[in-house]
Amino acid sequence: MKFRDTNVQQGAELELAPMVDVVFLLLIFFIVTWQFARFERDMDISVPAAEETTDEPRNVGEIIVNVREDGSIVLNGLEVSEEELLAKLKSISEAYPDQAVILRGSSEANFQAIINVLDEIKKAGIWNVAFATTKPQT
Repeated sequence: MKFRDTNVQQGAELELAPMVDVVFLLLIFFIVTWQFARFERDMDISVPAAEETTDEPRNVGEIIVNVREDGSIVLNGLEVSEEELLAKLKSISEAYPDQAVILRGSSEANFQAIINVLDEIKKAGIWNVAFATTKPQT
Protein backbone atom coordinates (compact mmCIF):
# COMPACT_ATOMS: atom_id res chain seq x y z
CA MET A 1 0.00 0.00 0.00
CA LYS A 2 1.33 3.37 -0.99
CA PHE A 3 0.79 6.26 1.40
CA ARG A 4 0.80 9.86 0.45
CA ASP A 5 3.78 11.90 1.52
CA THR A 6 2.32 14.76 3.57
CA ASN A 7 5.57 16.72 3.64
CA VAL A 8 5.55 17.44 -0.08
CA GLN A 9 3.78 20.72 -0.89
CA GLN A 10 2.23 21.37 -4.21
CA GLY A 11 3.51 24.44 -6.03
CA ALA A 12 1.24 27.46 -5.96
CA GLU A 13 -0.32 28.30 -9.29
CA LEU A 14 -0.44 31.83 -10.60
CA GLU A 15 -4.03 33.04 -10.99
CA LEU A 16 -4.32 35.00 -14.22
CA ALA A 17 -7.94 36.17 -13.98
CA PRO A 18 -7.38 38.74 -11.18
CA MET A 19 -4.22 39.99 -12.88
CA VAL A 20 -6.07 40.49 -16.17
CA ASP A 21 -8.84 42.36 -14.30
CA VAL A 22 -6.30 44.75 -12.74
CA VAL A 23 -4.58 45.35 -16.08
CA PHE A 24 -7.90 46.18 -17.78
CA LEU A 25 -8.87 48.56 -14.96
CA LEU A 26 -5.53 50.36 -15.30
CA LEU A 27 -5.96 50.52 -19.06
CA ILE A 28 -9.45 52.04 -18.71
CA PHE A 29 -8.17 54.56 -16.16
CA PHE A 30 -5.35 55.78 -18.39
CA ILE A 31 -7.54 55.97 -21.49
CA VAL A 32 -10.13 58.07 -19.66
CA THR A 33 -7.57 60.45 -18.15
CA TRP A 34 -5.79 60.80 -21.48
CA GLN A 35 -9.09 61.68 -23.16
CA PHE A 36 -9.64 64.61 -20.77
CA ALA A 37 -6.06 65.84 -20.98
CA ARG A 38 -5.79 65.91 -24.78
CA PHE A 39 -8.34 68.74 -25.16
CA GLU A 40 -6.30 70.91 -22.84
CA ARG A 41 -3.12 70.50 -24.86
CA ASP A 42 -2.89 72.66 -27.94
CA MET A 43 0.73 73.19 -28.87
CA ASP A 44 0.05 76.47 -30.66
CA ILE A 45 -1.31 78.09 -27.49
CA SER A 46 0.85 79.67 -24.82
CA VAL A 47 -1.54 81.21 -22.31
CA PRO A 48 -0.55 84.40 -20.50
CA ALA A 49 0.90 84.35 -16.99
CA ALA A 50 -0.92 85.71 -13.94
CA GLU A 51 0.18 86.03 -10.31
CA GLU A 52 -3.13 84.92 -8.79
CA THR A 53 -3.77 81.83 -10.88
CA THR A 54 -5.08 78.67 -9.20
CA ASP A 55 -5.08 75.06 -10.29
CA GLU A 56 -8.72 74.08 -9.94
CA PRO A 57 -9.92 70.54 -10.52
CA ARG A 58 -11.31 69.86 -13.97
CA ASN A 59 -15.03 69.19 -14.34
CA VAL A 60 -16.43 66.55 -16.62
CA GLY A 61 -17.90 68.06 -19.77
CA GLU A 62 -16.03 71.36 -19.71
CA ILE A 63 -15.74 73.04 -23.08
CA ILE A 64 -12.32 74.37 -24.00
CA VAL A 65 -12.06 77.10 -26.63
CA ASN A 66 -8.54 77.90 -27.84
CA VAL A 67 -7.69 81.08 -29.75
CA ARG A 68 -4.41 80.63 -31.58
CA GLU A 69 -1.87 83.31 -32.46
CA ASP A 70 -3.24 83.65 -35.99
CA GLY A 71 -6.80 84.10 -34.64
CA SER A 72 -8.07 80.64 -35.56
CA ILE A 73 -10.53 79.08 -33.11
CA VAL A 74 -10.28 75.51 -31.84
CA LEU A 75 -13.28 74.06 -30.00
CA ASN A 76 -12.42 70.86 -28.09
CA GLY A 77 -9.77 69.92 -30.65
CA LEU A 78 -11.69 70.89 -33.81
CA GLU A 79 -10.95 74.06 -35.74
CA VAL A 80 -14.15 76.06 -36.28
CA SER A 81 -15.22 79.43 -37.63
CA GLU A 82 -17.00 82.04 -35.50
CA GLU A 83 -20.37 81.08 -37.01
CA GLU A 84 -19.81 77.37 -36.30
CA LEU A 85 -18.67 78.22 -32.78
CA LEU A 86 -21.83 80.21 -32.15
CA ALA A 87 -24.08 77.44 -33.51
CA LYS A 88 -22.39 74.72 -31.43
CA LEU A 89 -22.35 76.79 -28.26
CA LYS A 90 -26.03 77.73 -28.69
CA SER A 91 -27.04 74.09 -28.95
CA ILE A 92 -24.92 73.23 -25.92
CA SER A 93 -26.30 76.09 -23.82
CA GLU A 94 -29.88 75.09 -24.67
CA ALA A 95 -29.20 71.54 -23.46
CA TYR A 96 -27.03 72.57 -20.47
CA PRO A 97 -27.80 76.13 -19.25
CA ASP A 98 -24.95 76.20 -16.67
CA GLN A 99 -22.30 74.84 -19.02
CA ALA A 100 -18.73 75.89 -18.15
CA VAL A 101 -16.42 77.20 -20.90
CA ILE A 102 -12.67 77.66 -20.55
CA LEU A 103 -11.24 80.29 -22.91
CA ARG A 104 -7.55 79.77 -23.65
CA GLY A 105 -6.25 82.69 -25.67
CA SER A 106 -2.65 82.63 -26.83
CA SER A 107 -0.56 85.39 -25.28
CA GLU A 108 0.60 86.32 -28.80
CA ALA A 109 -2.94 86.39 -30.23
CA ASN A 110 -4.60 89.60 -31.28
CA PHE A 111 -6.72 90.85 -28.37
CA GLN A 112 -9.62 91.56 -30.73
CA ALA A 113 -9.74 87.89 -31.80
CA ILE A 114 -10.15 86.83 -28.16
CA ILE A 115 -12.84 89.46 -27.59
CA ASN A 116 -14.68 88.25 -30.72
CA VAL A 117 -14.72 84.70 -29.32
CA LEU A 118 -15.88 85.99 -25.94
CA ASP A 119 -18.65 87.88 -27.74
CA GLU A 120 -19.75 84.68 -29.52
CA ILE A 121 -19.82 82.85 -26.17
CA LYS A 122 -22.02 85.61 -24.73
CA LYS A 123 -24.34 85.50 -27.78
CA ALA A 124 -24.76 81.76 -27.21
CA GLY A 125 -26.11 82.50 -23.73
CA ILE A 126 -23.20 81.00 -21.78
CA TRP A 127 -22.34 82.95 -18.65
CA ASN A 128 -19.91 80.52 -16.95
CA VAL A 129 -16.62 81.49 -18.64
CA ALA A 130 -13.11 81.13 -17.21
CA PHE A 131 -9.85 82.36 -18.70
CA ALA A 132 -6.89 79.97 -18.62
CA THR A 133 -3.59 81.35 -17.35
CA THR A 134 -0.30 79.96 -16.09
CA LYS A 135 1.86 80.90 -13.15
CA PRO A 136 4.79 83.19 -14.02
CA GLN A 137 8.15 81.46 -14.39
CA THR A 138 10.54 82.54 -11.68
